[in-house]
Amino acid sequence: MNKDYYSSMPAAVKSFLNYQSTIKNKSVNTIDQYCLDLRLFLKFIYCDRNNISADDEEIFNSVDISGLDNGFFCTVTLEDAYRFLAYCKIDRDNNEKARARKVSCIRSFFKYLMLNNIIKDNPMINLDSPKLKKSLPKYLTVEQSKDLLMSVSGPNRERDYCILTLFLNCGMRLSELVSLDYNKIKIDGDTATVIITGKGNKERTVYLNNACIAAINSYMKVRPTDGVKDRYALFLSNRLTRISPKTVQHLVDVYLEKAGLGGQGFSVHKLRHTAATLMYQTGRVDLLELKEILGHENLNTTQIYTHLLDSRLKSAVDANPLSDFTEKNTSSGK
Repeated sequence: MNKDYYSSMPAAVKSFLNYQSTIKNKSVNTIDQYCLDLRLFLKFIYCDRNNISADDEEIFNSVDISGLDNGFFCTVTLEDAYRFLAYCKIDRDNNEKARARKVSCIRSFFKYLMLNNIIKDNPMINLDSPKLKKSLPKYLTVEQSKDLLMSVSGPNRERDYCILTLFLNCGMRLSELVSLDYNKIKIDGDTATVIITGKGNKERTVYLNNACIAAINSYMKVRPTDGVKDRYALFLSNRLTRISPKTVQHLVDVYLEKAGLGGQGFSVHKLRHTAATLMYQTGRVDLLELKEILGHENLNTTQIYTHLLDSRLKSAVDANPLSDFTEKNTSSGK
């Protein structure tokens, strides 16, 4: 948790953040984002009511909201929230996804205030979220995935190859991959599993296929053992500490470039989409199984892969050489 931002929050916000962390078991990243969103929201309302320009970044950042009491929260209205969202869109150039996240945070906060009798009525119960554009996940084809794996070279070849293999076969999130411990991997002949710690510190077991087993075995033969600072970390940096998300993002970008896939919108997260898409397209895994593999809380999140398949099926039908052959064409050709 960002201690500087946390310490500058009103007591009610600190209580909310502690609740989300200890009871709801939200991740550190989620708590930090809640803190930032509420900080921006409350500063905007304070400035709006005191005729302070929110355009001046220096003045805006200097506004002290730590003293806002429960009486202040009782005065916040739905109109305040919509003015804030307009400010986020126009002045801060937030896209609909960023604004939707802020709406979710504000809703959760005011629900908490009401449940704890800090406010009598919840003004945010009817707060609408921006309509999100539906876009299909971008992913690598099978051939592009193979090209990416074949591009791996250098002194960390076994480690990097193993990282890419796990991304492409297991659909792990970046945070999940860097937190992997080798003692959570169980290999018994051709059967292997790994315990993954996902969002909210929820653990799930994922089976490893032959490619993953081979990559892990190859890497463990060369993984350093002396001077390691994080004993059980599967993937290590050159400093013998647990590899950082930033390092993984960088090496993925490097290999995407080497494979001729740079500048096409691919990223670490797109490798997760690739694994999910390839698994679903084979027809050997249904949505509920895919939900468990990916660690989704809600089936609706996994549902996007059915839309993707529908799109490919439409393209396949449209590609039929008879797709433009009509009765009218037949008549004109006589």
